[in-house]
Amino acid sequence: MQLAKLCISTASVAGLAVAGALALAPAANAVTPASATVSFNCGFFGSGSATITAAQAGTTATFTLTTSAITSPISIGANSVTSTLTMTANGGGTETFTGSSNPAITAGQPISTGPLTGTVNAGDSLEGHSLNVVVFGISVTCTATSAQSPGPFQF
Repeated sequence: MQLAKLCISTASVAGLAVAGALALAPAANAVTPASATVSFNCGFFGSGSATITAAQAGTTATFTLTTSAITSPISIGANSVTSTLTMTANGGGTETFTGSSNPAITAGQPISTGPLTGTVNAGDSLEGHSLNVVVFGISVTCTATSAQSPGPFQF
């Protein structure tokens, strides 16, 4: 009988410890939507749609972007693209997200870039405004020509 009480007490303590750890664990941040599309005009380099994906860890937001608005005329090695994504913040003002990372891109493929990182605050509402991409010293600036769909990223 004493052994049964000891087992029950041990199980109860273990259960309470797990519940306490879960209660004290930091909450996962969520950004919605997880991805969105926007159309870009990149002048001489073309125009087309872009898919932007978003993630959040604390006050850091990370975006990745692939756009058919710019295609690579030659193969580009990984980590050869420097990008700045400018987002309209809360209906006015802007926030920028930068990075120098990309997968290897073969000739004729759409440009892919990211992670692009920056700071966000709880309650921020961000929508794609412009993209600047630098490849081999050539700078391409793209401007959004449509509203982001399904809507701004909410942090």
